[in-house]
Amino acid sequence: MAPQPPGSVLELRAAGNESFRSGQYAEAAELYGRALDVLRQTGPASPEEESVLYSNRAACHLKDGNCTHCIKDCSVALSLVPFGIKPLLRRAAAYEALEKYQLAYVDYKTVLQIDCTLPAAHDGVNRMTKALMDTDGLEWRLKLPPIPSVPVAAQKRWEAAPGGDHEKAAKSRLKEADTVKNKVPAVGDIERAQALKEEGNELVKKGKHKEAVEKYTESLKFSSLESATYTNRALCYLSLKKYKEAVKDCTEALKLDSKNIKAFYRRAQAFKELKDYQSSLEDVNRLLSIEPENSAAAKLRQEVNRSLKI
Repeated sequence: MAPQPPGSVLELRAAGNESFRSGQYAEAAELYGRALDVLRQTGPASPEEESVLYSNRAACHLKDGNCTHCIKDCSVALSLVPFGIKPLLRRAAAYEALEKYQLAYVDYKTVLQIDCTLPAAHDGVNRMTKALMDTDGLEWRLKLPPIPSVPVAAQKRWEAAPGGDHEKAAKSRLKEADTVKNKVPAVGDIERAQALKEEGNELVKKGKHKEAVEKYTESLKFSSLESATYTNRALCYLSLKKYKEAVKDCTEALKLDSKNIKAFYRRAQAFKELKDYQSSLEDVNRLLSIEPENSAAAKLRQEVNRSLKI
């Protein structure tokens, strides 16, 4: 007979943690569920401990793609301990996976009220902003549900990491925040960015690539969520023989749109001019895996292959 699993809440939670680390998410979820049962049977449960178990089980559901159950467990966790960072982030990710972008945006923004230095929340807000702009246009903010106001007490509760150097942890988080790009623009900024991009496009049509770069650069100062602005500026850099700059812009565009054909093609062109033929070939192959009938990419691949054989 197989040995019986451990029976106390702490042992069940530890076993669940171990199963989660091993990638056994269904098993971990079952162990967290048993821990919750034991916790309730032993008398009045600690809200903090119960919230953690629900949040942990939600993480298992999220890993297994069971977003509905993840949202349910996160909501229970948050009803026990409001404004918990982990259940908010997990619920936001589940909403995002279900394409409930407005609800995901609200949760990501709530997290930023608690800790404005979390890159995961900044990135989530940026993704949701782009998705909502695509679906609802420039007035997407008017359609959002209300974003809860986080009380100062809740912000302070999560300021310090347990058992560590709090000042060091805070500095580390601030350093991470400094690397976060693409802050969410206001509606007026988006409109100004679009106007500047159009001015750049007109200059490109006239062959004025240097002036167009200036317009695109100015546009990106107002909003850096538009991948086309990066790929358009990359085209100008190619014409100006600034190949390293073109590579950087295409890379930024691909961060916003991982299947951007123009970004792959123009980065491949730039890598070719830099004589980085292997990187160029990798980009062309990725492009052709997305769009197999792209004749320009097929021709570029032939050229790169010839260069590799020399």
